[in-house]
Amino acid sequence: MHFCKYDEPINRLSTCRRNLALWLILFYFFYLKLWGIKYVKLYMHMLSPISGNSPKKSYLSFFQEGRDDYDRKYSSFPDALKVKMRGMARDMFYFGYDNYMKFAFPEDELNPIACEGRGPDVLNPSNININDVLGNYSLTLIDALDTLLVLGNVTEFHRAVKLVIDTVSFDKDSTVQVFEANIRILGSLISAHILLTDPRHPFGDIALKDYDNELLHLAHDLAVRLLPAFENTSTGIPYPRVNLKRGVPPDSINETCTAGAGSLLVEFGILSRLIGDSTFEWVARRAVKALWNLRSNETGLLGNVVNIQTGQWVGKQSGLGAGMDSFYEYLLKSYILFGEKEDYRMFSAVYESIQSHLRRGREACNEGDGDPPLYVNVNMFNGQIMNTWIDSLQAFFPGLQVLNGDVENAICLHAFYYAIWKRFGALPERYNWQLQAPDVLFYPLRPELVESTYLLYQATKNPFYLHVGMDILESLEKNTKVRCGYATLHHVVDKSKEDRMESFFLSETCKYLYLLFDEDNPLHKSESKYIFTTEGHVVPIDQRFREKSWEDQFPCEEPNKEPPANISNCERIPEERRYGLPLKSIYMRQIDHMVGLS
Repeated sequence: MHFCKYDEPINRLSTCRRNLALWLILFYFFYLKLWGIKYVKLYMHMLSPISGNSPKKSYLSFFQEGRDDYDRKYSSFPDALKVKMRGMARDMFYFGYDNYMKFAFPEDELNPIACEGRGPDVLNPSNININDVLGNYSLTLIDALDTLLVLGNVTEFHRAVKLVIDTVSFDKDSTVQVFEANIRILGSLISAHILLTDPRHPFGDIALKDYDNELLHLAHDLAVRLLPAFENTSTGIPYPRVNLKRGVPPDSINETCTAGAGSLLVEFGILSRLIGDSTFEWVARRAVKALWNLRSNETGLLGNVVNIQTGQWVGKQSGLGAGMDSFYEYLLKSYILFGEKEDYRMFSAVYESIQSHLRRGREACNEGDGDPPLYVNVNMFNGQIMNTWIDSLQAFFPGLQVLNGDVENAICLHAFYYAIWKRFGALPERYNWQLQAPDVLFYPLRPELVESTYLLYQATKNPFYLHVGMDILESLEKNTKVRCGYATLHHVVDKSKEDRMESFFLSETCKYLYLLFDEDNPLHKSESKYIFTTEGHVVPIDQRFREKSWEDQFPCEEPNKEPPANISNCERIPEERRYGLPLKSIYMRQIDHMVGLS
């Protein structure tokens, strides 16, 4: 735009300055009208003669008076504070990681209060809370591999990779959940291998001397040990658990959750395309299709627990949280990675059903009257509300909405979870929105709210989300830090603790917090595009993952809705929105009131 092409006089401004002023007037008129602020005073300020003795004021200061406390608190975030928060996130990771390596490795997890390691509960095989995750395979070290690269520590990344190669074996008498082994172990090994061998060198030349694809071989070995879960099922939906040495246990149950069975496609699919063996993608895709074909004809929704032999729904609850969450996530991310239109057709259809049957509240996020939007748990067959709680895992959904381009709905739902965090300094595992109180009181350092905060900041660049990240970071530091790491909160109200630091704290929570404040990270500067697995592992969106060396073994259905050519949403929020709250302060206050903050 040219500013010096206008000839009418305006007070004593020079020709160039007066046209610049007119351009700014138009900009501020539009901005202030957008937010419902009176602008007559601004107009008079800008047209008044400029005195040489007048104090210099920023143009932004002309409408600061119209802002309320919410605007003033969240409208900016100094660069120096961003650097400080980035350092705090880095220190948080290393405090947990270094103490794991010192006190716990080669065991799976760190008990941060006792400063000792934790492995499977061999004395109590029924303790699935522990045994589903821990397989006696140095879980936390493997899960943290790509976080070391994100933090720029190539030296420690190389040391960790060598330790994994030299010490980790999956020939263990350990019975683990297929889903957990897939997202935490298989996904991390694949991610670290890809980053090590990426010829584009997003993190610089990090090639490891004499590396001979050992991480990929380990990933392949683990995936082979998970394959028995897909055998001897009438539906193709896998058993929930396998023994890494002996296959499916003879006493294994025939019930599994939708997320557990339907969230294997990203890792299995990448592995298949890396090694040229369709087996892994085929079994994962068959499970997704089997679940999809069991959805309700009336609502289009799926339940949360299914019998793998009969195909009958044991759990008829449909929601966004536990048992369902990553099933939705991987439909979209599989499309982004592999370009299979059928994946997007399924995602688009189920997203429409979610909006129709799970979403309650006013129609628009940022305008109109009515209750704030909320996604509830319903009966999959009739859409009727089944309970009045939501769980903390649902906080991932705003991030998924960002990836799908529905940024406005993401803004609203994220604000609801942030309000709960502000009230308790953590997210309770279950929160009863009717009683305005937690139903399940613990918080195991989950990353979902941080993940959505990061993705919303990348989409909007609104400083509000930096403040959210700072609040989360400071809460974790204050409420969960103990002698040798960060501990699960047993009770979000009295802040009592449990002696456990799950591996996702290092692989996801710390990673997303660091990336939120690190604008210059190679992931943000690279010409290549990346996506995160459900465990936060970095995977490039690479043409080689859109190619396969085998013929399709499923009939291709024509999509009802053509997928978008580009799912990048960085420009979806207008520029002027970046100078104010992503959600109008009146609606933020409404959400705060909704969770008992005011």
